[in-house]
Amino acid sequence: MAKVFIHPPNSLILHDLVERFGHEPLSLPKEVGKRVRDPEIDSPPMNVTPRDPKRGLKYAAVEVPSGVRGRLAIIGPLIEKADAAILVRNVEDLSFGCVGCDRTNEFIVHLVRRRGIPTLELEYPEDEEEARAFVREVKEFLESLEG
Repeated sequence: MAKVFIHPPNSLILHDLVERFGHEPLSLPKEVGKRVRDPEIDSPPMNVTPRDPKRGLKYAAVEVPSGVRGRLAIIGPLIEKADAAILVRNVEDLSFGCVGCDRTNEFIVHLVRRRGIPTLELEYPEDEEEARAFVREVKEFLESLEG
């Protein structure tokens, strides 16, 4: 069973596919869930502690916005634990939001590529035929990790 980092890190479809094929998905909802139930966090909607942006310094310089460092403090350790990764490009939901979110997404892809782990990179499907091909490629990749 491989630990598979998924990007976008909140993709429930990828999370489900990774689990269905017998691997452990490393995803943001699971990490945030742990934090919401952690008594150390006083305000669960924030899901971060004051130490998280400091932990993010391992991944990005102090000049980088704290929001980016805070996200990387949660996502960076997932990438470090990963045996493999699935990256989906051109996801519409990732193009909205603050510049910090976009820079975080770019940095996540950089960190995964730098790790040198087996990685499947796919385009976000636009129609049913592409969605079927998408699932087929994910399946083949996950099955290849078993050997």
